[in-house]
Amino acid sequence: MSDTLEHNLGEQPITGLMDALKLKPHDIVAASSVQMTHKMVARAMKGRRLTPRVKCKVRDALNAAGGTSYVIGDLFNY
Repeated sequence: MSDTLEHNLGEQPITGLMDALKLKPHDIVAASSVQMTHKMVARAMKGRRLTPRVKCKVRDALNAAGGTSYVIGDLFNY
C-alpha cells in the first residue's frame, strides 16, 4: 500500500463555473490583484493539487473577474 498523496484529481468545479461565466484563464489572471500565473489557473482547472494559498488566490481572482462570491468549496472538490 502506498502512502503517497494523489496530485491529479481530475477536472474541478471551477472549470464549469468559468464556462458558465464565459471566462478564460487569462481573464482570471488579469483580474488578480496579486501575482498570479496562467499555470496556476490551468492547474486549478485540471485538478492538480494546489496549496491553500494558491487556492485563495484563484478564488479571489475568479470572484473579481466574475463579480461573484464563491468560496473554496465551490471551486474545488478536495
